[in-house]
Amino acid sequence: MFRLPFKKRVPPPPPPMIPPGVRAYAIGDVHGRADLLDALLDDVFADHARRAPAALRLVFLGDLIDRGPASREVVERVRDLVASDDRVSCITGNHEEVFLLALDGDVEALGMFLRIGGDTTLASYGIVDEIYGAGSDAELIDIMRARVPADHVDFLAGLGDRIEIGGYLCVHAGVRPGVPLDAQQPADLRWIRQPFLDHRGAFGKFIIHGHTPTGEVDVQPNRIGIDTGAAYGGKLTAIGLESMQRWFLSVG
Repeated sequence: MFRLPFKKRVPPPPPPMIPPGVRAYAIGDVHGRADLLDALLDDVFADHARRAPAALRLVFLGDLIDRGPASREVVERVRDLVASDDRVSCITGNHEEVFLLALDGDVEALGMFLRIGGDTTLASYGIVDEIYGAGSDAELIDIMRARVPADHVDFLAGLGDRIEIGGYLCVHAGVRPGVPLDAQQPADLRWIRQPFLDHRGAFGKFIIHGHTPTGEVDVQPNRIGIDTGAAYGGKLTAIGLESMQRWFLSVG
């Protein structure tokens, strides 16, 4: 009797590891929801305190601003955390990119900024009537430069695009499949969607990202998305990582 040759099942690769003695948390897109951010930070720090002692790493995945009502407060909160503790990091998102381009005088970027929720960011800096009452785009940009504190601009302009922790790579949007991780371009790290979201192969590191809102955490074999729609009345989510373990904390 003819038999097909036995094909040995290849086991899946082990989950990525966090370095021994380290516990990491990553927080998804806040989008001006200072209320949710405060509640989630309370939960993160309480969760860390009730577990066994470990060194804390905390990463914000970008898009601190726009859409929600308290972008200024969020920027201040995250800036202060990053400044006070070198174990806290923040990645730039596409919304921060557009905001900075507008502040730099890019009129096209200003238009995009207002279309993607930047009006609420300006309102948090006390710019309301001037958004559509300014005599020109250049006048509005001058008002923005006068009202947005220089230390906020410097903080946002100094953010990087990636944070590696053990077998994980934290980015805002994702990575381009087929491109080595050390050759990824900022445009992809901040903006990419489908080529990344549809890819099922390995990326070289397990990717933790935000950018694409989903109703619940998006867990895939090669990535986890934690933008759970805080900007749209959904939850704000953090992922906890330790050794080979993962868990989630959400508020909202």
